[in-house]
Formats: sequence, C-alpha cells, structure tokens
Amino acid sequence: MSIASVALSPALEEVVNFPGFIGRFGLDLDDPILIFLSISGSLSPLRVMESDLIASVKLRIQSIKGFFVKKQKLGYDGREPARNDSQVRDCGLADGELLHLVIRLSDLQAISVKTLGGKEFELFVERSRNVGHVKQKIALRESELGDTWDHELTLDGEELDDQRLITDLCKNGESVIHLLIRKSAKVRAKPVGKDSEVSIDDVTHNHNSVDGRRRLISPQETPKDFFVEPVVVNQDIELPSLLKELISSTIEGLENGNGPIKSSDGSGGAYFMQDPSGNKYVSVFKPIDEEPMAVNNPHGQPVSIDGEGLKKGTQVGEGAFREVAAYMLDYPMTGPRAFPHDQSGFAGVPPTTMVKCLHKDFNHPNGYSFSPENTKIGSLQMFVSNVGTCEDMGYGVFPVDQVHKISVLDIRLANADRHGGNILVSREGKYGQIVLTPIDHGYCFPNKFEDCTFEWLYWPQAKEPYSPETLEYIKSLDAEQDIELLRIHGWEIPPSCARVFRISTMLLKKGAVKGLTPFAIGSIMCRETLNKESVIEQIINDAEAIVLPETTEEEFISTVSAIMDCCLDQYSRN
Repeated sequence: MSIASVALSPALEEVVNFPGFIGRFGLDLDDPILIFLSISGSLSPLRVMESDLIASVKLRIQSIKGFFVKKQKLGYDGREPARNDSQVRDCGLADGELLHLVIRLSDLQAISVKTLGGKEFELFVERSRNVGHVKQKIALRESELGDTWDHELTLDGEELDDQRLITDLCKNGESVIHLLIRKSAKVRAKPVGKDSEVSIDDVTHNHNSVDGRRRLISPQETPKDFFVEPVVVNQDIELPSLLKELISSTIEGLENGNGPIKSSDGSGGAYFMQDPSGNKYVSVFKPIDEEPMAVNNPHGQPVSIDGEGLKKGTQVGEGAFREVAAYMLDYPMTGPRAFPHDQSGFAGVPPTTMVKCLHKDFNHPNGYSFSPENTKIGSLQMFVSNVGTCEDMGYGVFPVDQVHKISVLDIRLANADRHGGNILVSREGKYGQIVLTPIDHGYCFPNKFEDCTFEWLYWPQAKEPYSPETLEYIKSLDAEQDIELLRIHGWEIPPSCARVFRISTMLLKKGAVKGLTPFAIGSIMCRETLNKESVIEQIINDAEAIVLPETTEEEFISTVSAIMDCCLDQYSRN
C-alpha cells in the first residue's frame, strides 16, 4: 500500500495559489494553511484555509497528483476525520501547531508499455483493474496507435486476456510490469449464400488487409453457446422498442464472439456486454445470483444468513427488480404515462429490463455447461458513455438542475446507496454541457430508512431551491399509481417497502410545497450518525406509538402525514 504523509501548519504567506477556487466555493480568505504532500520523499506545498472541507482537500490532491478521492483515506491521530464535509479546523489544528496526516492510497501498479515500433511509456493502474482497462488507458494516452481492441498485450511472450486482473500479473511483488503491445490478427466474416466466408486479416503490417487461408463454414458447424431473452411477466404489455434494440445489440455482440467482460468495480457481479465490433460496450448485465452476499457472488463475499442485503432494509436477490423499477418510475418531464415508452426519464436512469442470459463467462463456481440450470436472470441496462464519475472531479462544476433531478429520484425511492461513484458524468452538445446519469439502484425501495445516504447532500447545489419545472414534476407524482404499475409488471412490492415508498414520496411532495431545498428534505430522511435516528424515522415512531394495532395502512399513512406536516412547518419557519 502506498503511503503519502501530509503535514499541515499555519502559513504566513501564500505559497501556492489556486485561481478561481476560493471564489467558486465561497471560502473564507482568513487563516491560510500549508499542506505538504509527501510521496516518495517529494514535497508539494498546497495552500488551503481552515474553513476548507476535508472533501475539498482531497479534490485538490486528486487534481494535482491524480489519486481519485474515493481512493484516499485521510487520518489524524490514528483516526479518520468524521466526514468529508468537516472542516480542516475540525481536525484540531490551532495556530502555531503542526498537524500530521497520512493519506493511505490504494495499491497502484506501475506498468511499462513498449510497442513493436520501439516506443515506450509508463502507466499507473489500480491492481484491481483488468487488462481491458489498461488498453483503454493506452488508447487515451497514445491515440496514434489506433483502436487498441485490435491489439494484444503480452507479458513474457504470453498473450493476456482482456479480463485478466492486473493483480494476477504481479509476480513476486515486482514494482513494474513490462508489457509489449502489438497488433493481432483479426477474423472477419461475411455471408456467402447460406454459408459464411471467414478470412484472417494480417494487421501487423500497414496495408488494409491480406487474405489468409479461407474456408466456408456452415452455420450448423458453429451452434450458439449462449442466449439472451427478455423476462416477460405480462404478455399484454409490449416491450418498448428501445429495450428491444438493447437486447438485440447485446445478442449481436455475443454472436460475433465478443463475450461479457466482468467489471472489477463494485461488490456484486456486473458484466459489460460488447457491440458486434467489440470496440464499445452496449449494456451492463447484473445477475441476481451474483449480487453482494448472494450464493454465486464472484468476489467471495459470505452468503447472507437472514437474507438481508449489504444495506439495511434490502433483500439479497432483489437488486435486479429494483434496478428495473427505478427505470420504470423515472417518468419524463411530461408526467406519468402508460408504459411502455421510449422517452428519457426526468432523472435520466438508463433503460433497464429483466432478461435471462446464459454464457460461459459468467460466474459458475460449480462448473459450466450449456444447460437450463446455468441460466442467469438479472437486469440488463444500457451502457452510458461517460468521462468518469462524480468522484473523479470536483462537485462545483455540476449544474444545479442535474443535481436536483437526482435528488428527486433518490428521495422518492429512498435510495440507500447514492454516492459519487454511481453518478456518471458525460459531456453533450457543442459546448460540452455536463450531464449526470444515475446508475446502480439495487438498494432503492428499502423497508426502512436506516441506511439512506445521499452524497449530493453535502454539495452546494443541494441548498438551492427547486425550479418551478421541477416543482411541477414533483407535484405530479403518485405513489399508489407507481405501486400498481410495478405490480402489473410483475413486482409485488413487499408491504414494508411499499410503506417506506409512500412515506418518502409524501416527504418529497410536502417538502417541495413548503419550499424546502433538496438539502433540507434529504436531511430529514438521512441519519446524521449511525446511531442517531433520522427525523423521518422519529416521525414513523411517533405514528406507531399513536395508532392502534388494528389500524389500516391508509390510516397509518394519514397519521404519518399529520405528524410530518407539523415537522415541516417548523422546518419552513426556520
């Protein structure tokens, strides 16, 4: 593990200036502090303020040194600062004192890459990544090499599979891995009557193609060893054309021999499905039996004893249903309408559907055969091209409306797992406008509010009021209609989850009417500390103490509504 020592001490003069940073984040110009970032004996001075958030310190380290915020662990006096939104002064620094911090960075592997043309360069990659990720980094750095998917990486003469993990390549703890990149032969096929003509193109030279040995292959000689099919619950509901195209493009990629690529991120099994060319991803498949704490989880997690998931109030094996439900309930700006639809939702949840899928490259710990017992059921979501996640850049650049749309979704669905890593950042249009895309909704619709967490709660955009358009959208939401829609599509949402969904939707709608900001509403839903119940939990406890055991669900929700009104009145006055 790499160690970066950091010393903080009061500064009498400015050593490093960050133009525009202070003005953008509205920081106090008083009490300048020097941060000395030491990595391998090299010192880099950075100027911060006592009022700076720990999160902003991490962002500056990321922008200068390239270490992502999510990989940094700041420690002081043997412990980590309580939260990213705590200030530098909260760490105990007083005038004239010296504060020593340690940044524990995730293991990085130095990789030396050499081309057949003799060019050499070095990359730093997390050891949890795979060879395919290395190819992507090479493409970004060395565009003149062309399409890296047409290349092969070799180590000591061995060709490396794209799914091979970097950590598996480390032998005896070497500090540098030496790889050779070279173009590989490409197999092309075109139909000739009822057969297929297969040619092998030698792409190690500069000419476009050289016919290799050819032979005619009948389709009967290459039977399919995979399938992808939609899971249909209600035959009367037509699958939207957008989802049909998503499944078709996934199948076409598999037919061309481009198998699933397992993601190295996350705690569950997730697979990138490729297009026919193998040059880009088209979808992401998440099998329910490979979810965190599920029986076939590929990361070796223990199986849940009582069925509860990683987040309180969720169940193992239901993540795929929740992923699909989040997409279904992400109505467009025009308001609720009949499903199916091809219109983008208000929050921009990527199109998602349930499928059955069989392929040898999924996790089969008991061995694989092309048989029904190895079929996987899970969510298939459209892959969204992006330039990174919200963890990879400073939150100050995110448009207010983009943050607000995600806040509406998260509050409404009581999301128990919203962090910067599952919000994708894309740039669209002539001027590269930033667009945020929420993904990973397997921990929405919990049966309790205990684990609700929203990363955006600590962003300044959350303290801005909702726009009139967003308020109109919130006004149109109807929890009972949503529950019925999910039932029609095959998910009978459990009563305890339905109760939480009703209350979270109610809180969003009432809070919006009172003029509360996303920060205020989210603060009512989320706990300040692990052991201190949130305001919404206290409201529910008060309602449970009032009602009689035989009270109907409608009467209970009415009681919660009355108590919530009193609470929100106080919030709006403050």
